[in-house]
Amino acid sequence: MKNSELNYKIILLLVVLFLVSVQDVWGARLKDLANIRGVRENQLIGYGIVVGLKGTGDGKSEYTSKSLARMLDKLGVKLENQDVQSKNIAAVIISATLPAFAKSGNPIDVVVSSIGDASSLSGGTLLQTPLRAANDQVFAVAQGQLVIGSSGKDVHPTSGRIANGALIEKDVTADFATRKMYRLTLINPDFTTAARTVLTINKELGGFYASAKDAGTIDIITPFAYENRGVELMATIESIDIHPDMKARVVVNEKTGTVIIGERVRISKVAISHGSLSIKVEDEKTKKTSEEKVTLLGSGANVGDLVGAMNKLGVSPKDLISILQSIKAAGALHGELEVL
Repeated sequence: MKNSELNYKIILLLVVLFLVSVQDVWGARLKDLANIRGVRENQLIGYGIVVGLKGTGDGKSEYTSKSLARMLDKLGVKLENQDVQSKNIAAVIISATLPAFAKSGNPIDVVVSSIGDASSLSGGTLLQTPLRAANDQVFAVAQGQLVIGSSGKDVHPTSGRIANGALIEKDVTADFATRKMYRLTLINPDFTTAARTVLTINKELGGFYASAKDAGTIDIITPFAYENRGVELMATIESIDIHPDMKARVVVNEKTGTVIIGERVRISKVAISHGSLSIKVEDEKTKKTSEEKVTLLGSGANVGDLVGAMNKLGVSPKDLISILQSIKAAGALHGELEVL
């Protein structure tokens, strides 16, 4: 690997670490760190037929034939022979996401995917299809022209989208504004983050209204000033800045050579030899003058020290991954090591 490419990757890593440290200083909005219990999206699914294909539809598919016959029967066309074959139609599965607080008449996007042996859905039109939730209730109806996307090797012609292709048929009701208590769930559960969140919320509301049930659950009692005003209460709380804590973690991707190291990762006293390279982490009292191709780091060295040493020695990202794995195996890397 050329030195310029290595230096670029090292600089990019340091920029990422700088951004992480800035995030710790300024914090993050609570709405980006937690979800409100009961306020979530729901998945919808349906089975339908795409028509208008140019000979690229299903072949001798029994369920496609029966589906077409049933559809025609509903439209008043009676067929004596129920075995209808056509290469211009295809059986598909439609999936969509129903947003929280969805209201009747609002459109949502849908994804249409072939389940038969159709070679392409390009140019096809999805016929009216009900979309059901897990409780088997119909919440939307989809129909429209499919868009497959531009040509290319990564395009899948048997799957497409319809922007605003479904209309919501019923409201998603929720007694939200009048709740007496609200529950927040942290996306990344952590005891320190939960405790900080409780203290910050109580300071903002001017009383003891928030309490942590565990590392990922925070309950908030509705203050009298916000009674029947749950929307305003959540708007106030979700805009609060929280300083999330995080575990010391190193994430490496062996395929791409990408290494992401959290700033809290520490390294104990250890010596590593990797090919012609050597790295030693020693106590300050025993630290000696650096020898040729040997870099010395003080005990408790952080990621900045390690990356700096790697840069001086001209270590490639792949070698860095091997070194980190060796340090972890020796028990000298204090943090989780996750290999993708």
